[in-house]
Amino acid sequence: MTDTQTLTRYKAWADDLFLSAVATLPEADLLAPQPIVFGSLIRTLNHALAIDYVWQCHLLGTAHGLTSRNPEHCPDIVELVDRQRALNQWYVDYAAALDEAERDEMVSFEFIGGGAGRMRRRDILLHVVNHASYHRGHAAGMLYSLDVFPPTTDLPVFLQQQQPA
Repeated sequence: MTDTQTLTRYKAWADDLFLSAVATLPEADLLAPQPIVFGSLIRTLNHALAIDYVWQCHLLGTAHGLTSRNPEHCPDIVELVDRQRALNQWYVDYAAALDEAERDEMVSFEFIGGGAGRMRRRDILLHVVNHASYHRGHAAGMLYSLDVFPPTTDLPVFLQQQQPA
């Protein structure tokens, strides 16, 4: 298995665990104002979903249509979880289908805030995983403030669970 395959599977696993816990929260906790740029827990999760979508579009060479990293529309938690799981599965399948040469191909894109960018496919996948980890940590901090203890989503835990018994 390649590193990109392992990392996209890790992201799907970690997001699934985390979102399963968050989905049990009352809507008021998800929407409660937080002193963060995204404004609330659910909007932070929506930002992570939106950026995953943006990078998917960059990898596919299609337009994403977003003009902000904090989209105005924010789905409810059920829709957000469903969309994130589907997008994560897309990333797992995408990483599994890439050969070595394709992982090293350069992708040109435009950043949402403006300016041209260019990255290898493998680096985009690494960024998608790191970005999600960062915002899961960000969201975990909000959960702790609600006296909710999020699940452990560390890479070593995932790797340990993937080993044969």
